[in-house]
Amino acid sequence: MMARIDLRKAVLSDEPILLDFEQKVLEAERPYDSSIKLVGAFYYDLKSLLTSDKSHFIVAEAGDNVIGCGYAQIRESKQSLIHDFHSYLGFMYVAPSYRGRGVNKRIVEELIEWSKRQGAPDCYLDVYSGNEAAIRAYEKAGFSKSMTEMKLKLTQI
Repeated sequence: MMARIDLRKAVLSDEPILLDFEQKVLEAERPYDSSIKLVGAFYYDLKSLLTSDKSHFIVAEAGDNVIGCGYAQIRESKQSLIHDFHSYLGFMYVAPSYRGRGVNKRIVEELIEWSKRQGAPDCYLDVYSGNEAAIRAYEKAGFSKSMTEMKLKLTQI
């Protein structure tokens, strides 16, 4: 029998597992970006994300085990846009043994609903252009490509 999967708001005591998930995200993204440090890399200010009223950080649980996460954060929009703020989704992670069960879809849906309740007119996220599986998943959730970031490597480290 499969364990029931529930979503709940993340709390500070989740920080150790979230730090582990963050390293797994970095490991998964290194093939798409050779600039990510091999040691000492971090993406997120977890304490801020977990405690800010501008963020909604949720985890997915199977029994007593945290098996996935993601957050939405209200951010100030660029001055050139018609809206003053938007929602940004990040730190989407699901443990490998739980992938393909709709966990990420549920997390994204919950974060979009929270974003709507905050009055956010748009929702953004970043995904590496080579990560076709993630792109397909986000397109299924209603996202569309809007801008491509490009870079030119000037030096070899």
